[in-house]
Amino acid sequence: MSPVIPLTVISLSLLALISAVVLYFVAGKFHVYDPRIDEIQSILPAANCGGCGFAGCRNFAEALVSADSLDTLACPVGGSEIMKMAAGILGKTAPVLEPRIAVLLCNGTSENTTLTSRYDGVRDCRIANLLYSGEKSCSHGCLGNGDCVRACAFGAITLNEATGLPVIDDSKCTACGMCAGVCPRGLIEMRKRSRQDRKLYVACSNCDKGGISRKVCKVSCIACTKCLQVCGAGAVSIENNLAYIDASKCTFCRQCVAVCPTGCIVEFNFPPRKAKTELEYAGMI
Repeated sequence: MSPVIPLTVISLSLLALISAVVLYFVAGKFHVYDPRIDEIQSILPAANCGGCGFAGCRNFAEALVSADSLDTLACPVGGSEIMKMAAGILGKTAPVLEPRIAVLLCNGTSENTTLTSRYDGVRDCRIANLLYSGEKSCSHGCLGNGDCVRACAFGAITLNEATGLPVIDDSKCTACGMCAGVCPRGLIEMRKRSRQDRKLYVACSNCDKGGISRKVCKVSCIACTKCLQVCGAGAVSIENNLAYIDASKCTFCRQCVAVCPTGCIVEFNFPPRKAKTELEYAGMI
């Protein structure tokens, strides 16, 4: 080997090293530091969950300081209170954040669906979704491998071994959206958080026609339109053979729940329904 080649490599390496050192000191000398970044970071939750769309709370604090407006920026964990504090530091107006909660758009438990196979590979929903349709008869439902559980930095999601579905703890959910981001089938939705944590939604994501979807899951939506017909608030819509309830319009009258023939509309944290009297059953009241 010619001695020129090693000398050239060494020379270029030294030149690169010297250039890097020079650039480091130059960058440090001319770096403009804004103390508000540290001040804002100190009031953030320090969850570093990524729910704001940035790598961590430090990056989010830098984005807040450099932004002309805070309208498109939000900390889902800290909520409106934290954003108001940050806006006060920056002399800007904070956006009004609507509290949200994560919900699972699937009720395909082992009782409602049929186990068709057994997956022995890596317990990862993304991998399983690429390889096959799932262990259950419904190819649109939850795969039950716990990606959302592992993604939650707040311990708000656990996997129910009996049903094969994740369970979301409302008291711990911060609506960071990480669980929704990792679900390969988009089965977790961030919905408006209502008073007393009441929830009412269609727990199904099967867009197949009614007859087909009902065969694979007892509680699938069959797009019968009964919920649409009884909703006086205009909260129900049907698209691609699937009903959807808009949380911003729903008045929680629960008439849709009563008329749903498959029970795909679920309700949580509501008081018990009043029993009908004999006159009411007879239609006289």
